[in-house]
Amino acid sequence: MKTQLSSEKSQMSGATSILCDEAMSSNVGLKTLADTDTKGITIEDAITKSKVLIEALPYIQSFKGKIVVIKFGGSAMVNIKTFLSILQDVVFMQAIGMKPIIVHGGGPYISEEMKKRGKDPVFIHGYRVTDKETLEIAIDVLVNQISTLIVKKIKEMQADAVCVFNGNESPLKARKYLLKENDKTLDHDFGYVGEITAIESDQLCELCDNGHIAVVPPIAVGTAGEHFNVNADNVACFIARYLKAEKLVFISNTHGISTDPSNPESFASTLHEDEVYELIESNIIKGGMLPKAKACISALTEGVGKAHIIDGNIPHSLLLEIFTDKGVGTQIIV
Repeated sequence: MKTQLSSEKSQMSGATSILCDEAMSSNVGLKTLADTDTKGITIEDAITKSKVLIEALPYIQSFKGKIVVIKFGGSAMVNIKTFLSILQDVVFMQAIGMKPIIVHGGGPYISEEMKKRGKDPVFIHGYRVTDKETLEIAIDVLVNQISTLIVKKIKEMQADAVCVFNGNESPLKARKYLLKENDKTLDHDFGYVGEITAIESDQLCELCDNGHIAVVPPIAVGTAGEHFNVNADNVACFIARYLKAEKLVFISNTHGISTDPSNPESFASTLHEDEVYELIESNIIKGGMLPKAKACISALTEGVGKAHIIDGNIPHSLLLEIFTDKGVGTQIIV
């Protein structure tokens, strides 16, 4: 059953209404998703499951103790089963010794909340114009709603998670973003939109080393203590590069990168950076996939082991991509 977030739930704000959806949905929840009926299981089924575990073993051994940065946006929260499946995968990764860091967005929910408060979202060149009131809305949605929800659900799965934005402080540091074209600053003021410049890595590493899953909303702090709304894709890429993560994973709503626009099934399992550049130059990689592909290459050239773009709508796509030979998305290598 696909459970959609609904603006009709007047008592609950955008992202937080997932909780209401979960309660209303028929038998959809953590226990239902986690339970597996083993009654009457055949020997063949048992052997198949054992083969999956054996296939995963070398990956589990290889990735133990390694940092994996996982970025997903608001679209991954539209369906409660998709949302919980992603978090279950992250908890599994942490349980076997990996060090996952979650970076999340939430643009649609910020826009929804703005409209509820009588403000019309304004975008210029894809950037949200962020005045003081819009920034306060963004912090409320990203930190108080989405990050809080992620932490709550992970704890319900018997793991521990911590939102790194706490008491108006963030390990993310940024300066005001200025869009440049032809080496000249355009006459556009995006307000409190930031460009990430540094990370206080000690906090993230300490959380990972102590068995916590770090949850990172894309809110950064400037040199004067002001807050900035930062692009979540850029945050994920910056963290992965800075910490030399083993993997950077973007969870999207497609199966990865398509190599032929006329064929909806033409998704590449593996692409070299040169092939990605060719697809960009031929305008095959475009739209929302373009910044993700560029972020992947940027991360790889700075020491990240591999970058992946996967479809969050596939149940447990994170585990399938990382712990199986074939995977289910596109991995980018250099």
